Amino acid sequence: MNSDLFVIPFNLGLYFILIYSVVRSVAWFRSLSRPDKLRLQRGFFGRPFMDSLREIFMESLLHRKIFRKNPVLGYMHMSLAFGWFLLIVFGTIEADFFGEKHLNPPSHAIFFRWFNPEHGAEGLARIYNVWMDFLLAFILSGLLLAVIKRFTPRMMGMKKTTRHTWTDRLALTSLWLIFPSRLLAESFTCGAHGSGSFLTGNLGSALASFLPAAEIAPWFWWLYSISLGTFFFMLPISRYFHIPVELFLIFMRNSGITTGDRHSSYTEVQTHACSSCGVCISVCQMSYAAGINDIQSAYFIKGLRNDRDISAITANCLMCGRCEEVCPVGIELGPMRLIERRQGERADRTLSLPERYSVMRKRSVTEKVPTQSYGYLVREEPEKAEVLFFAGCMTHLTPSVIAAMKRIMESAGVKYRFMDEKGGVCCGRPLMLAGRDREARELINHNSDIIWKSGAKILVTSCPICYKVFRESYYLEATVMHHSEFINLLIEEGSLRLGYLHRKVVYHDPCELGRGSGIYEEPRAVISYVAELLEASQERSMSLCCGGSLGNLTLASGKKAMIAADAARILTMSSPDELITACPLCKKTFVQATKTKVSDIAELVAAALPAPSKRVARRRSARATVRANDAG
Repeated sequence: MNSDLFVIPFNLGLYFILIYSVVRSVAWFRSLSRPDKLRLQRGFFGRPFMDSLREIFMESLLHRKIFRKNPVLGYMHMSLAFGWFLLIVFGTIEADFFGEKHLNPPSHAIFFRWFNPEHGAEGLARIYNVWMDFLLAFILSGLLLAVIKRFTPRMMGMKKTTRHTWTDRLALTSLWLIFPSRLLAESFTCGAHGSGSFLTGNLGSALASFLPAAEIAPWFWWLYSISLGTFFFMLPISRYFHIPVELFLIFMRNSGITTGDRHSSYTEVQTHACSSCGVCISVCQMSYAAGINDIQSAYFIKGLRNDRDISAITANCLMCGRCEEVCPVGIELGPMRLIERRQGERADRTLSLPERYSVMRKRSVTEKVPTQSYGYLVREEPEKAEVLFFAGCMTHLTPSVIAAMKRIMESAGVKYRFMDEKGGVCCGRPLMLAGRDREARELINHNSDIIWKSGAKILVTSCPICYKVFRESYYLEATVMHHSEFINLLIEEGSLRLGYLHRKVVYHDPCELGRGSGIYEEPRAVISYVAELLEASQERSMSLCCGGSLGNLTLASGKKAMIAADAARILTMSSPDELITACPLCKKTFVQATKTKVSDIAELVAAALPAPSKRVARRRSARATVRANDAG
C-alpha cells in the first residue's frame, strides 16, 4: 500500500473549495449595488486594504476580540486558526527548501513526511523538524480545548454552546480527525524510518516498538487526506464556510459597505461569515436568566442562512446589543434583525405584532387595506426657545424624573421649553424596533417640524431610546443631548451649585445610551461629582439589559421579571446605597426587581441641589448653550 493515490481526496476537496469560494465571491460582488461595488473596488487600494489585512491577522488568525473577553477561549481559537496557518506556511517552505524540487503542488507540502520519510536526521532539517512538531502540538492543544468546549462548555467559561446540524457534525468530525490523523501518520512514518522530532519521533519510536509502523502508516495518511477532503467539501453547507467568507466580509466592511435597511449580498455574506461559535449565546440574558435557549443570534443567523421560518426568533429579542458587542466576526446583528422585522416575509397570523403587521401589509397590496396613519396630528406653532426638553413616553411614566430635570434647569438658570409637557407623540423608535418604519417616519416628521419651528439650539431628552432616534433618524440643526450629557455640561460650566451626598452608588449603563450611543463617561462624571461611584461587575459595553426592553415583542412579563431580577442582583452585589440608571424604562423595571433604592441620574443630582430657599439665581444659560452647541 505504497501508492500515492491517497492524495486524491485532499486534492479534490482543495480545488473544489477554492473554485466554489471564488465563484461565490464573484456572485456576491455582482449583486452589490453600484455604489457598493465602487466602494469595494476602491477598498483594495490604499488604507482600507491595509486595514483589512491587519484585521484578518488580528481577528481571523489571532482572535484578539475573543482573547480579551475569554483568554482560554481565545487561545483555543488562535491555536487552531493561527496554528494551522503557520503549519501551512512553514510546511510550504519546508517542501520548497528541503524537497527535491521547487514550486511543489500543495499536496507535497501537506504530506511532506510521506514523500520524505527520512527527512530531519541532522543539521538545519533537524532544527526545522522541532519547529514543525511544535506547531502540530500547538494545534493539538487547541483541539483538546475545542473538544472540552463542545461537551462541557462551562469549563471554558461559556454558559451555553450552539446546537449543530448534521452537516455541522460531519464537518466538525472531519476537522477533529485532521490533526490527530496527521500526528499518527507522521509518527508511524518516523517510527519506521528513525526520523522525526520530540513529538513525532518519540511517539513513532514508542509505537514502532510493538506495532508494524511501516504497514500501518499508509492507513493514517489515507485518513488524513480523507479528513481534509471531507472538511473542504462540507465547508459550503456547514458553519465552517465562515473561514473563507470572513475574509471577504472584512474587505467589504473596511471598504465602507454597511448593512442598510434591506437584505443584500452584504447581509448574505454576514450570514455565511457567522461561525456559530456560541459566544452570543453565552452572553444572552434571555438564555441564562430566563431559560430561553433557541432564539439567540447564532440561531437567527443560521435560520437566515438555511432559509427557515425565523419570524418567532426575529421578534423574541431584547435588542440590547450584548451579542453584537462580543461577536468576534463583527456581524451587525441588530440591524439584520430589524431588516427581517421590516420584511415580515415569514409571517404567521397567530403570532406577534410585527408578524401580524406583515400580514396586514401583504393584504394591503391586494385588498387595498390601509395601514396605520397619523394624519390626525395637529401641526403646532411652538414658542421659540434656545433649549427644548423632550420627556418622551417613558419619562412621562416616571414623573419624578421630569420634576428633577425641571428643578435642575431652573437652578442652573436655563431658559428652556418643555416640548411635550401637555402631551406629544412618540419619538418613533419603538415603531422602528417593531419593523414599522412607515408609521415611525410620520411621527419623526411631526416632531421634526416642531423642533425646527422652535429654533432650538439644544434638544435634551431623558430617555436613551429617544436620544438614539433623534441623533440617528432625525435631520436636525439642534444639538441632541441626553440629560446626563446636559447636566455634565452645566456642572462643567459652573451653572450648578451642588453639595456632596455621602452615598455609595452603582451605575447601570442603559443599552441604548451605552452600547447604542457610546455615552459612558458623562454619566459617571456627574455621579462622581455628588456621590461615591462603585464599580459594577458588568458595565460599560457589557452592561446588563434591565429586561424591560421595548425591542422584544413577544417576551412574557414573567420572563422579563426574571431577567430584571438577575440583572439587579448582579448590579447590587457590592451592596450600594442606591442603584443609579439614566433611563426611565430601566428605572421602572429595576424598582420592581430589587429592594435597593433605584433612582435616575437626574434625581440624584436634584437631591444634591441646595434647598429652594437658599438657591442663588444663575443666569448662564446663553453661555451654556453656546458651549453645548460647540460640543455637538
